[in-house]
Amino acid sequence: MRKIEFFAILSLLAFCAPAFAGWQEHASPFDAQRLAKLDESRTKGLDEASAASAADLAIIDSVLHAQAVDASAAALQGNWRCRTIKLGGMTPDVIYGWFRCRVSLKDGEPYFEKLSGSQRTSGFLYPEGGGFVYLGASYVAGHGPSEKPHAYPGNGAGAGAEATPDDQIGLLSLLSDGRARLELPYPVQESTFDVIELKR
Repeated sequence: MRKIEFFAILSLLAFCAPAFAGWQEHASPFDAQRLAKLDESRTKGLDEASAASAADLAIIDSVLHAQAVDASAAALQGNWRCRTIKLGGMTPDVIYGWFRCRVSLKDGEPYFEKLSGSQRTSGFLYPEGGGFVYLGASYVAGHGPSEKPHAYPGNGAGAGAEATPDDQIGLLSLLSDGRARLELPYPVQESTFDVIELKR
């Protein structure tokens, strides 16, 4: 029910004047559309991942069908172990190893970072419907030429193209068993749906 309410709110905001503070003021129209299609992206990703191994499917089911609960920023803050799971696209699925992630405060606002591994991401979290909308940017580090972390451009002057491989939007939810998940609908490259599983 919480997901239905969340996407009902998204639909209403599309017709409202920009008086709402938060992620709506920063997200590009392209990314707002991606977030509105989160359920569609997840369903397509799961369908494309149906050819994955039984072991992978068990992991995917454990992450995506776990019950989400309302969470405060304080409940999410701290260090996490995290792994990225990609569904659909070039292959049925890819499940990466465990790396380090962190939720902290930056300039007084909740901020998510993937701190290790070659593919990293960072960005601010905006409270929404019991969870948090993530607006971030991915970058490469640790192997060969490294990129510096960069801010999500959104509707800023440096936004450039409508869609870039680096821009990310997603929904971070705390789960009833103490884990968390960051769902990333319709990545620009490689896959149909990504999710980052977080565990203390």
